[in-house]
Amino acid sequence: RARERRARFVGKNGACNVAHKNIREQGRFLQDVFTTLVDLKWPHTLLIFTMSFLCSWLLFGMVWWLIAFAHGDLDHSTRLQRDPAEGTGGSPAGFVPCVTSIHSFTSAFLFSIEVQVTIGFGGRMVTEECPAAILVLIVQNIVGLVINAIMLGCIFMKTSQAHRRAETLIFSKHAVIALREGRLCFMLRVGDLRKSMIISATIRMQVVKKTASLEGEVVPLNQIDIQMENPVGGNSIFLVSPLIIYHVIDKNSPLYDISPTNLHHHEDLEIIVILEGVVETTGITTQARTSYLADEILWGQRFVPIVAEEDGRYSVDYSKFGNTVKVPTPSCTARQLEEDKSIM
Repeated sequence: RARERRARFVGKNGACNVAHKNIREQGRFLQDVFTTLVDLKWPHTLLIFTMSFLCSWLLFGMVWWLIAFAHGDLDHSTRLQRDPAEGTGGSPAGFVPCVTSIHSFTSAFLFSIEVQVTIGFGGRMVTEECPAAILVLIVQNIVGLVINAIMLGCIFMKTSQAHRRAETLIFSKHAVIALREGRLCFMLRVGDLRKSMIISATIRMQVVKKTASLEGEVVPLNQIDIQMENPVGGNSIFLVSPLIIYHVIDKNSPLYDISPTNLHHHEDLEIIVILEGVVETTGITTQARTSYLADEILWGQRFVPIVAEEDGRYSVDYSKFGNTVKVPTPSCTARQLEEDKSIM
């Protein structure tokens, strides 16, 4: 019976299939509050955004109410309601409140909102009577500016995260193995759907599989770098149009002893492709990832051309982005192919 295929390490959409459990040092996340807020899901972020303002308004509303209560503003307001002839302008004759028109906690809460969000309705204001009220006014303005800066910065970073740009960087659904320049090569196609380019784009590839050392140590996710080649040389690519990136299967390759007959028996084989670059419009570094399992590698096939010249310019037909055609390919390993060439 065929062995059950192991779980992916990296999904086709680039998400890493890793769950972090039993983290004892949870306090480390609070040492980097801004990153923690950015990493939260949108409902949690919006809830914290709302509660941070409501809590600050309620807190300072209570402070304003206590200042009015301690100064006697609430008692004079009650007397005015019983005897309006006692004074004019919302206060008894000769009495100056700390904050005008503060009659209850509700009015103190409304004044707290007006101070923090710089809304002036003209009915309530701080007077020169209480230095403590002036100090609270300054403190609340500073606290409001800090909350605005943190929360708006957090929302801006969430809306402009680098992985959003990676949504338009696409990889072929399948990879292929075929001859190129007389050598077996592992090939895949990568493209960018946007006209704004990815600057200094680099691509690298790793094989992730379960290995065991000579001493018997088992490494469940051993990451092995393999050399990538592309039409422009090196790891840097000019991703203005879709490119076919390939890896030559030589004696240094982890795929050196894989043949079409045993390819699909390598359930532990997973090839991860990572594309990194700087977004031209924002200057933010982005990263796109995908992976290929053994049953997603097609032996003896090649990608069809999708770039053609039309009316003096080059056009790309993305409907054929992942299409392949069969080509003559030896049904042997790269090792056997090299040995046969050396005999000839």
